[in-house]
Amino acid sequence: MSESGVRQRKKSSSDGKPPRKVKTIQNVNISNPQSHRMWARLVLIVGIAAIAYFTAFRTREKKFATLKETLELRSQKLDCSTPYFEEISKFSGCIPAHCGRFVSDKIVSTTEVDALLKLAKAGFNFGRSAGGASILDLHSGALSKDTQFINIYKIPEAKKIFTSEHINVYRQVKEKVQQAIADNFKISKASISLTHPTFFSRLTNETAKTIHDEYWHAHVDKETYNSFHYTTLLYLTDFGKDFTGGRFVFIDNAGKHNKTNVYIEPKRGRVSGFTSGAENVHHVEQVGSGVRYAMTISFTCNQEHAMADPQFAIEEDEEP
Repeated sequence: MSESGVRQRKKSSSDGKPPRKVKTIQNVNISNPQSHRMWARLVLIVGIAAIAYFTAFRTREKKFATLKETLELRSQKLDCSTPYFEEISKFSGCIPAHCGRFVSDKIVSTTEVDALLKLAKAGFNFGRSAGGASILDLHSGALSKDTQFINIYKIPEAKKIFTSEHINVYRQVKEKVQQAIADNFKISKASISLTHPTFFSRLTNETAKTIHDEYWHAHVDKETYNSFHYTTLLYLTDFGKDFTGGRFVFIDNAGKHNKTNVYIEPKRGRVSGFTSGAENVHHVEQVGSGVRYAMTISFTCNQEHAMADPQFAIEEDEEP
């Protein structure tokens, strides 16, 4: 053996360490069955979680009354909210067979609607809200004017627009709507009385200037107006023709997160009525364009909150 061979053997063994092994990197086969099952499970878990999330927070939509329909009557029964039922149970003859809501296009005549719309427009010529939500209360005389309210009966020129004919139409419509409430909720007509506020409304897309202009917030009538037990609305103009937006929306909750928005499209002469408790949370969509006219007619079971029909212009008309 050569000297160089001896030196090489000594060098390889002189450090006393075992020979180093060279590691070979092998490709990992990620397409094996076990890997496939793992990814499939992960995708399934993510999918289930996504479905559960969007199901838990979804909002459904339902059209209760559209402009194209002409409804004799459409109604929906609901369970009364506990506070509402506890209160109304104190008034004999006024307890509904069920809570709920209804819509009809056959209660008020076209002639009556025309007369009321003419009266509303004439009244609003003397004042309008700067923020797009104006009211005219014929009982108190309250009329929106810029960011405040004025008394229309203190405007001499305004007296000319109120006649006995208007009074008669107003009373006739109130009587018809009152009867519809009694028929639909199986109560005595005599047990409910007109209550404050009952008013005309005029809604546009003007930017809100005060909180009174923000009509689109969800609310419960009984909480907003303590006197209310039954609420009705008479629409004087048509959705999609005279204005856009402005639909009336009930918000029905089913569980903590699920809810259904139930829409009514306003139509000339259409009447909607409902119990005023928390079973009927609602709001009005913001008007997009045009002018939306309606009339709110409210009723109470509590005679302490009852009010008489408006007396505008009677004295002048009765003078010899």
